Amino acid sequence: MNMFKLTFLVCCILATQSVSDAYKILVVFPMPGKSHSILGYSVVKHLLKAGHEVTYVTPFVEDNHHPNLTQVDVSSNMRLIPKGGLDLKRVLDKEVNVIDNGFMFYFMKQIQEATLEHEQVKKLLEDPNKTFDIVIVEWMYCELGASYAAVFDVPLIWLSTMEPHWLVTRLIDGNLNPAYNGDSMSSSIPPFTFLQRVKELWIQIHTSFILLNDDQERSYDRLVRPLIEKKGRKAPSFEDLKFNASLVLGNSHVSLGEATGTPQSYKPIAGYHIEEVVKPLPADLKEIMENAKHGVIYFSMGSNLKSTEMPDEMKQNLVKMFGELKQTIIWKFEEDFPNLPKNVHIVNWAPQPSILSHPNCVLFITHGGLLSTTESVHFGVPIVGIPVFGDQFINVQRAVKRGFAKKVDFSYSMVGELKVAIQEILSDSSYRTRIKELSLIYHDRPVSPGAELVHWVEHVARTRGALHLRSPALHVPFYQKLYLDLLAVVLIISLIFYRKICLIKNLLLSFFQTNEIKKKKKRN
Repeated sequence: MNMFKLTFLVCCILATQSVSDAYKILVVFPMPGKSHSILGYSVVKHLLKAGHEVTYVTPFVEDNHHPNLTQVDVSSNMRLIPKGGLDLKRVLDKEVNVIDNGFMFYFMKQIQEATLEHEQVKKLLEDPNKTFDIVIVEWMYCELGASYAAVFDVPLIWLSTMEPHWLVTRLIDGNLNPAYNGDSMSSSIPPFTFLQRVKELWIQIHTSFILLNDDQERSYDRLVRPLIEKKGRKAPSFEDLKFNASLVLGNSHVSLGEATGTPQSYKPIAGYHIEEVVKPLPADLKEIMENAKHGVIYFSMGSNLKSTEMPDEMKQNLVKMFGELKQTIIWKFEEDFPNLPKNVHIVNWAPQPSILSHPNCVLFITHGGLLSTTESVHFGVPIVGIPVFGDQFINVQRAVKRGFAKKVDFSYSMVGELKVAIQEILSDSSYRTRIKELSLIYHDRPVSPGAELVHWVEHVARTRGALHLRSPALHVPFYQKLYLDLLAVVLIISLIFYRKICLIKNLLLSFFQTNEIKKKKKRN
């Protein structure tokens, strides 16, 4: 009986401890893109699994009735995306600048403003009884998301969906050196040539000028400052707010990118969106993959790029080229295609991790999104990358440099180049060997990326903002970081010294000239 009471007491203590460690967390992923939603909802799932109470602001409401989950539907953000997504024909015709930082700043500010102005979000922010312990916001070319932490007066964690780059690190430490760190939209990877270094420097200078002239602060003053003051607190300046993050969780890992020097408050957690136990394949896909004697090539241009937007001639040429291969092709395509070769299978939806994890999957043809490249390394499948937009270019370039990928330019003539790339990868075992080596590096971590995500979120909450991780660089002005004050002192001293030298020189010249005149007078 005494043993039973003791066991019951221990269980009660443990249960109390578990409840006391549960936090209320606001997760904000307002970008109306499916890949962003995958990353956002994966954060939510890990936090729910750890016992926390989560409020999730998203354009993609999940069919999840977990008692600790509240979803705020901002699907109206979808109206800001052009109907049909990115126009691939305009990309092919070079009518679209697919690596434009300026456009991204403008577009993402629209997304953040629309989210803050949404009735359900305003209701959440104005609720006097609503409290949180921490706020996690996706960083995407706009810092207005820091407003949620200011309204609820709690620590802020940014989640960056890309490899570390200067626009993110400047928020917690400082700009990465452009001599060996590329911009998020760059297609160059180090070591840079002279011209590439100049280009990367210019990108930082030009983008910084855009940021200086950005009007996010006016949006903050209009949409957020009144909410904070209504709660009886003095609103921080927008400049102080955006540099007040406790942490950046980065969808990155050294096996995928560069060994970038990042501050203590940057934590790489790439792969946290991948389930530890992969779901089994549907029966029809399982049969296709099991019977593929020469292996399966999986072809998908991601969730935001529609294969149906390709020109008809390109689609027909792709089908013809795939039919000439001995491998089985699974193509994620949004419509039926008539008269397909026997080895080509069209699927409207594909369980990508389940396909890539199958031992018969020998190659992945992808647009080069970071989720797809992460999954290729996770499951050890080499890729052919066809980048179209944004960071896809640098993701594919990194994969090529790492030795597990071939790059094919998205163009009207790409089908022939694609066939050559496929044949080269499948005939050269070094690509397969290299991806297996990187997969080992990727998996060789102390804990899973999901567990690390939860740990650092809880760490920030437990330590009330993780001030001990803050970089001292945040408090050092720009001119001091570059020793411009020292340069000014050296220049002033040099100028004074020069003036003194000139004065002494003039005095000496005057002295000698006076003496010479006196000597001439004596001679006369």
